[in-house]
Amino acid sequence: MNSQTAVLEKQGESSKGLSIALWAVQIGAAAMFLMAGANKLSGNEQMVGMFQAIGIGQWFRYLTGSLEVIGGLLLFVPSLAGVGGLLLTGVMVGAVATHLFIIGGNPTMAIVLLVASAFIAWGRRDRTLKLIGR
Repeated sequence: MNSQTAVLEKQGESSKGLSIALWAVQIGAAAMFLMAGANKLSGNEQMVGMFQAIGIGQWFRYLTGSLEVIGGLLLFVPSLAGVGGLLLTGVMVGAVATHLFIIGGNPTMAIVLLVASAFIAWGRRDRTLKLIGR
């Protein structure tokens, strides 16, 4: 085996490992976003109170919940998982900022989901770029 073949095999193993890690994160993140979005859309008392504290109005709860459900579903579609990751990264940047500057509380879960979403968006960037024709 020559050195070029060895490099290609190592890249293939690394790519397979990354793909497995991405799928694991995608499934976990999708479950969390679907659950959180469903709580917002169903009018969970805690969510209603939190969005009341934000002060923009309950329409924002519906918007956020819808974006979380849509993004969570996109994470299950291989060609659209990167788009879902990008969408959810934006949502979670807003969530972290809201925790830090408006409602307080512990932003740890929002930060974890932000990192997970960004990892998915980065890991699936080739598919996303292909989707938009680049």
